[in-house]
Parts: sequence; structure tokens; C-alpha cells
Amino acid sequence: MTNIDPSSKVLEQLENAEALKMAGQHKEALEILETLLTEEPENVSALEEIADNELALEHTSRAHKAAKQAIDLDNDSYTGHYILGFLNSQKEKWTESLKHLQRANNLKPNNPEILRCLGWALFNSGQRTQGIVTLERALNLDSENPLTLCDLGVTHLQVRNFGKAKALFTRALDLDPENARARECREAVDRLEKVASNK
Repeated sequence: MTNIDPSSKVLEQLENAEALKMAGQHKEALEILETLLTEEPENVSALEEIADNELALEHTSRAHKAAKQAIDLDNDSYTGHYILGFLNSQKEKWTESLKHLQRANNLKPNNPEILRCLGWALFNSGQRTQGIVTLERALNLDSENPLTLCDLGVTHLQVRNFGKAKALFTRALDLDPENARARECREAVDRLEKVASNK
């Protein structure tokens, strides 16, 4: 079956859903996308958007199902691979996570969010240096991202590079003073530094 150019109506629906998603109105976006999918069950863009919105709502099994459907229809769906990689990473299934995130990164290079997740998965699968380098790349592309700052900080904390970890958590708190993860991690660095200095 050949893919026909989506009609202007379909594009308009996808744009409306995207605008709602960006405004945080995920349920409203999903209503549009699910209607679109009943008309065009093989619309990969709609499936990718459904997966993205379900992920934002923390409906992980529904996000997984939509992302898998997108990949089954189009193995070049970087969004589908990214979401499956992210979900496997949350379950600490590092091998499966890496498979999808490396594919997503090949399809969409220099995407800071894909690189952030890929770096985290690499680090946690034992490829520590490669993981840190990949997280540094993500941070170079998006230097204001508290998630990347925290992930990179945690990796430096685990390799006992306390000064670098503390600087990253402090930067994350400068950008997002309410960030509980950054605050907890910076406090952990302070405690570990005290223990290290008392030895």
C-alpha cells in the first residue's frame, strides 16, 4: 500500500492536536488524534502523537502500544523508537532501551532529548564514559535543560566527581528552584563530600 499525501484536513487535525499538546491539553489532543485514527488507522504521525500525549499523561502501556504500532507501520519512526527506548529505560531494561534509542538517534541525530535518554541508558548499561560524553553532547545542544543537568550530575556523582556533580545540580536549581531531584542530589553531594573529607 502506498502512502498518499495527507489531505489538508488531516494536516490541520495534526496541527490542532500539536498545538493542544504544547499547551498541555493532552486529553483534548488525544480526542482529535483518536478520531483521526478511526478514519486513517495507518497514520503514523497520529500514532506518534498519541504515544507522546499518553506518555505525558503517564499512561505508559498506552504510550508503548501506540509507539509500537507506529514502528510496525514505519520502522523509520524516530518518535516511536525514542518513546520505546524511554519506556524501557524507566523499567531499567537497558539492552532493549539502547536498541531503540540508538535507532532513534541514527534517524534523528543531534536531538537533545534523544541524546539525553541515550546517554543515561549507555551509562546505566555499563558504558559509563560513552554515557557521560553523550549526556555532555545533549547539554551542549540544550544547556538550559534541568533534566539533562540532573542526569549528568547523577553520572558524575556515581563516578565520585563531586565538584562537577555539585556544579551541575546547582545550575539545575538556578534554572528550576523547585526541582526536588536537583535539591536532593545536591544535598547528597554535600553529605558525600563531608564523608570523603573526614576519611
